[in-house]
Amino acid sequence: MNVPNSRFLVPVLALVFSFAAAAQETTTTVADGVYTDTQATRGAAVYDTACAGCHRADLGGNTGPALREQRFARQFAGKDLKTLFTRIAATMPRNAPGSLADNVNLDILAYVLKENGFPAGARELTADALAGISVVPGRPKPPPPVSDFSYVEVVGCLTPGPQHTWMLTRASAPVAAVATASTASPAAAGPLGDGTLHLVDAMAYSPDDHKGQKVYVRGLLIRLPGEQRMTISSLEMVSPTCSD
Repeated sequence: MNVPNSRFLVPVLALVFSFAAAAQETTTTVADGVYTDTQATRGAAVYDTACAGCHRADLGGNTGPALREQRFARQFAGKDLKTLFTRIAATMPRNAPGSLADNVNLDILAYVLKENGFPAGARELTADALAGISVVPGRPKPPPPVSDFSYVEVVGCLTPGPQHTWMLTRASAPVAAVATASTASPAAAGPLGDGTLHLVDAMAYSPDDHKGQKVYVRGLLIRLPGEQRMTISSLEMVSPTCSD
């Protein structure tokens, strides 16, 4: 029986142990709580004044690209967080790119991560940590709960009601809407439901022109005993006929 030469065995074992140790190491990702809620709150305030005009308040994109969901994953998933930070620091805000301090850009980045559904942690995000944090696809952020006086969006059939009122029949369940959005959200293409809403100020939107149409409505929900009402801030036709 041949005994392996120890001169070769030791280096081989060292290499094996090295690979095993590397395999046990876990890569930090943006899903591991790499920012704090306080940092994201600061970032939200700056984003609202410096970024929302181009990227929308909900990060859905306008004249600037979307910073969430599919585009976020397509552009940044698999890269380190420094790549995203560098893009923010070098290109935003559009009217004065590169003008924000690094700590401010870190706050904005924390807010972007929060809006992509990644949880907060116990430590603030720092510039030194960026290269060691991997970006993964975002997680859908749960919508806020709908309650009385929530700002909501809904689709339904615009239907004349009693005493010159207007109703939204076959209405979908109201969901929280972004107050600053200028166009209909993807919810406008959603299916009809079985609800009924009394549209309080429909006369300001030429309702006769939209009678019987499937419409998208955004506004304030008012819940009363036995009835749901809704003020209107936006009313748009989805389909000339009220069908799915």
